[in-house]
Amino acid sequence: MEKMITVLPGDGIGKEVMEAARAVLHVIEKRFDHVFTIIEKEIGGAAIDRTGEPLPADTLASCQQSDAILLGAVGGPKWEGGAVTPEQGLLAIRHALKVYANVRPVSVFKDLTALSPLKEAHVTGVDFIIVRELTGGLYFAKPKERRSEDEAVDTLAYHRQEITRIVTKAFQLARKRKKKLTSVDKANVLETSKLWREEVRAVHAAFPDVTVEHMLVDNAAMQLIRKPSQFDVIVTENMFGDILSDEASMITGSLGMLPSASLSENGPALYEPVHGSAPDLAGSNSANPFGMVLSVAMMLRHSFQLEEEAAAIELAVQEVVRTHVVTSDIAASEQQAATTSDVIEALVSCLEIEAATATIHEVYQ
Repeated sequence: MEKMITVLPGDGIGKEVMEAARAVLHVIEKRFDHVFTIIEKEIGGAAIDRTGEPLPADTLASCQQSDAILLGAVGGPKWEGGAVTPEQGLLAIRHALKVYANVRPVSVFKDLTALSPLKEAHVTGVDFIIVRELTGGLYFAKPKERRSEDEAVDTLAYHRQEITRIVTKAFQLARKRKKKLTSVDKANVLETSKLWREEVRAVHAAFPDVTVEHMLVDNAAMQLIRKPSQFDVIVTENMFGDILSDEASMITGSLGMLPSASLSENGPALYEPVHGSAPDLAGSNSANPFGMVLSVAMMLRHSFQLEEEAAAIELAVQEVVRTHVVTSDIAASEQQAATTSDVIEALVSCLEIEAATATIHEVYQ
């Protein structure tokens, strides 16, 4: 198989974790006889420094011509408060690529349950997906950010078609899993949420084998802490999804462990770890690369339909975690922490010698 991948290291630790993605892809190429043409481009603060724009035209063109995109992270204090910010580049590329569905799996590794801020009994069995609508709602509707001295305005708007599209994707994912869908809204207050709930019920007719529950967003936030194992697939609008997915990520014990995918209807998808640019860690060789590597696995599975290759990466990550070659955010102590380079070397070695012998069932709760 031949595929073109645009990599966007971005800012902060994005550059370091992207090295892990490159290393893993190189091993997968050799092991499974694929050819991945990798094109590196700039986005975010790095792009602002070079061009004055957070999403240069040549970056967008490369992404649009690719089969998939890998993104490290964007942002940092260097660019805060400026008229042009790295985050504008992130929103712009999501909008240009029409990646409407952000998919974030949340699973807890058996060997990392002690790191969760929740009791072990609460995180045992946690394995769910948050499906967030990504191109509508408060972040994109107009009028936006109309400011006076005493007032600011943002608009929350959704079209029925936008809701149908994201809800259908969530039902499709739920059908392949435990056939349970939780739709999160604020239908007791917001008109957009009333439309959202109405459309979930309409789409449900095409998926009668999937059980649906409707949950208000404040209750959903509470339930994620009280009993996260009750969830299978959660679907929600843009801002609610942004907040809930970050809350859910902490259940695992570290943001560094979580991947994500932003999917379009027809074009290339965007894959990135959940963590931010962490500028305080940049250059220290201590960034956790697992979220980036697992994002590569999601890319292989969702964009290229390479299930065996994706599973090989996931098993390698599980094996390396099991052997405690991990960075300081998930190490038992600072003295036992490995560097980013150590983790990459361990992952490559594991993939090359096919040493990942544990099954997903054995390693995940």
